[in-house]
Amino acid sequence: MILETNRLRLREWRAGEETILKTFLGSDEVMYAYEGGFNDQKIMDWLSWNLALYHDKGYGLWAIERKSDGKVIGECGLTNQTIDDTTYLEIGYHLISNEWHKGYMSEAVQAVKTYAFEVLKAEEVVSIVRDTNLSSMNVAIRNGMTVFKRVTKHYKGIDMPHYIFKVKKGADLSCY
Repeated sequence: MILETNRLRLREWRAGEETILKTFLGSDEVMYAYEGGFNDQKIMDWLSWNLALYHDKGYGLWAIERKSDGKVIGECGLTNQTIDDTTYLEIGYHLISNEWHKGYMSEAVQAVKTYAFEVLKAEEVVSIVRDTNLSSMNVAIRNGMTVFKRVTKHYKGIDMPHYIFKVKKGADLSCY
């Protein structure tokens, strides 16, 4: 286990958990910001990428387990993202659709943000969110992040505007 909150445990993914990842990464509804769910090969690549991140960086995207029943409901964690020649420590997240709007992702992101600041000693973290993904924007906002930059990513032959939300260590979050 990497992190624990009131309702959740975050832990590293394990080899062979592609079927669990498919419950959300394979979902067109969850992955609409990526223009649809990932196929089996992309999911295997995603898992391999995370396992390599754990080894190389000591962090990556972590499985979110609900404490009440141990069910994996999504993922949340840290990755390095380079945009316009600048590398950012990003909090990324995905949640199975039948668990949306229950506060799980805000809870997980808060724990990951605290981990980044307290354990990794990061000075700031970001979340990069497609401009059509209002739910993910709201998660970032609830965790004290504000938009500081707009960028365009190119994926599947489509120009996709994204916002980079950022929060600095020690920011006054009393209004959140």
